[in-house]
Order: sequence, then structure tokens, then C-alpha cells
Amino acid sequence: MANRMIAGAAHTDITPADSQFLYGYPHVRRYSTGVHDPLLSSALYLDDGQTKVIFIANEIVFVTKALVQRARQRIADTTGVPAENVTISATHTHSGPITVRYLSNEADPVVPEPDPTYLQRLEDGMVEAAQKACQSAKPAELGLAIADGACVGTNRRDPTGPSDPQVPVLVARELSGGPFIGVMLVCSMHPTVLHEDSTLVSGDFPAMCRQYLQTNVVGTPCPVIHHTGASGNQSPRHVTQSNTFEEAERLGYLLGRSVEKAIRDIQYLTHASIASKRSLIIELPIRQFLSSQEAATRLTQAKQKLDQLRASQASPTDVRTAECDWFGAEETLTLARAAESGALEATAATCLPVEIQLIRVGPWSFVSWPGEVFVEFALAVKDQCANTFVITLANGELQGYQVTAEAVTEGGYEASNALFQSPDTGQRLVETTIKLCRA
Repeated sequence: MANRMIAGAAHTDITPADSQFLYGYPHVRRYSTGVHDPLLSSALYLDDGQTKVIFIANEIVFVTKALVQRARQRIADTTGVPAENVTISATHTHSGPITVRYLSNEADPVVPEPDPTYLQRLEDGMVEAAQKACQSAKPAELGLAIADGACVGTNRRDPTGPSDPQVPVLVARELSGGPFIGVMLVCSMHPTVLHEDSTLVSGDFPAMCRQYLQTNVVGTPCPVIHHTGASGNQSPRHVTQSNTFEEAERLGYLLGRSVEKAIRDIQYLTHASIASKRSLIIELPIRQFLSSQEAATRLTQAKQKLDQLRASQASPTDVRTAECDWFGAEETLTLARAAESGALEATAATCLPVEIQLIRVGPWSFVSWPGEVFVEFALAVKDQCANTFVITLANGELQGYQVTAEAVTEGGYEASNALFQSPDTGQRLVETTIKLCRA
């Protein structure tokens, strides 16, 4: 028989105490002027009597490999959970403090270095959430349901293009239908309802979903651990009616109601085994760049296209896509110059080795990848490995997107600012993950 489960969950406040640069939109000197909703670090602890694991999701834009390593070690030292059994992800809100220095932003004069004082607050919050989750553990039953996340967005470039609306929802509650302990979900969508004109700290629609669930479904004390799935080419852009807090709330509540509906029909297990394993990719090919002169020509062309669309009063979505492509062309020029100077290799080294982590809970597997990854790669894993769900932006970052061959040919924003070679990197993630699942 599978082992009896115990579970605990907790969250801590990681909201900045002072004004911080809000990271995610180039060329905007965007410092926070207040807080709309608090940023949280939320943790779920599971123990089957033999294997202990912790999932931590942070309402922040990125977590770096160095930050994860420090937090994991502190968690292992204080809880006894092995460092390699801890997953640490970022929801990727664009309305939170800068936490990483991207090489592709080096030419953007408004983007500052991350604030070391805030980074320490973030690390301390992760550790505290994990510790409290372990301390609160009690006998539990687990269930998994699939919610429909189509309400919060589509493929960013083509609303009819590839997407993954499935939102796995893992619920831990006390035995015999007792109170909820924690809820974990994975939603494959960029949390970018709010744009550069917003200067209030916010977790965007995932935070609104959390608020809905805590108010209407699971209770305020119950932590909601929201991971972002493969969403490199997924966006609310084609479903939003505005870029306001009211719209973030509308989409977040729609997702919350979908999760609520899924929870109603959930089937719980009182016994489930846990397994945790990982694989390291030591090397990845670095992207081959144009000369800086050619990249500069591409930048001029991208700006001309944007200007033409604006002058012709094209649709806001088309203008936004062209604007992002202009940002990407500028970042390509920065990276091309870094390749010529030799700075590229040093930055790539901070992302390596790339960790692929798999945590199996009963019949369900959660795979963690670093970086922003196109949804096609996660769909390829799901096609080969049943009941497997990909968490991205986890345990590090990759200095840019991992895109498909078609996106490389198209040459849009996502392909423009990647540091590692695509589609090679995404394919390596898929191949290594499938081997790990089958091992």
C-alpha cells in the first residue's frame, strides 16, 4: 500500500517595504508608488513517510539560480528536506521588483541593478514560508483535478495557435473531509494584464485568483501556491478588455471560479507515494548572433514597422506585438555586441547547469524547468508522459525565451532576446524530461 500522507502549507509577505523598480517593460522608468495587493511567497510541504518535498511559488518576476541555491540550503539545514527536493518558482508578475540583471537589458538606461536588500527579503520570505509549512504539517488527503484556464488568455501571436488551457489543481486537506491545508495550481499564461502605466505593486491576475479562492472556496488561512507553466508565447492580450486592476480581477476571478468548479469533483487519496529526482544539463549551445551592424539594421526595420502600424491606426494587439518586436530587436543588438566582446559566455555560465526536476505525487508528476519556454515544448512532454505537468520559471532562469523553430524563422520578440540556441534548448528540455519520467 502507498504511504500515509502528511501535508502543511504557509505563506509569507514578500512585498517590498520601499519604492522598487517594477521589472518587465523596457524603456519605462517605473518605480512603485504604492501597493495594490501584497506579494506572497507560498509553500506546500508533502511527506509520505519516506520522501519529503516542498513546492514554493513566489509572486515575483524571476528567481535566479544563485538565489535558489542559497534558499534551498537554508531550507535543508532547518527542515531536513533535501535541497534537491525543493522547487522554487516565480509567477512572473511584471508588477513586482526587479530580481535579475538580464544581459539583453544592458543598453536600457532606465533599468537598475536589483536591490540587494530586497533580494535578501525575498530569500528570507521563501525560507520562512518553507519552515512554517513544515511546522504546520498534519495527516492529510490529496486530490488532483483539472481546471479550464482558457478564460485568462491565448497564444500571444496567434489566438488560434498552440496553447495549454489545462490547469492542474493539487489540493491537500485534513483527513475525512477536514479543512483545506493548501492548494497548488499550474497555469500556462503570462501574468501581464497590467502594463507599464501601472506603478502599484501587484501579483496581477494570479493574485486575484488566489484572493477569490481564499474568500470563496478554501478559506483565508489556506495558502494558494500558483506556479506558471510553459507560457513563453501565451498572453492575456487577446482576451483583455483593458489593462487595469479591474480587468486583472475579472480574469483572476474567472480562473478562480474554474478552479472552484474543478475542486467540487475532486477525488481524494489518503495514501500516496512521493518520488523526487532530477537531471542536470551541463552545457547548452549559445545562440549564434548577427553582426552588430546587421542587428542595427534589423532594429531600424522593426522601428519603421511599428511607426507604420501606429500611423495607420492598426489594432492595439498588432501594435503591441510590433512594439515587442522592436524591444526584441534592440535586445538582439545588445546581445550581438556582447557576443563580439566575449561577455555572452560569462552570463550563460550563471545559468548552468540547467536543472530539470521531477516530483511525483501518487499518479501525478510535476516537472520544473527554468526560464520562459514556449508551450509547444510542454505539450510534447504531456504527449509522451501521462499525468505530467510542467512548471517553468523554476529553480533558475535562462536569460531569455526558449522558442520553436517556427518562431526563430519568424524572428519576433521572443526569439530576438534569447541567449541560448533555439529550438535546440527546448528540445533538450523535452528529451531529458521524457527520459526522466520513464526512468
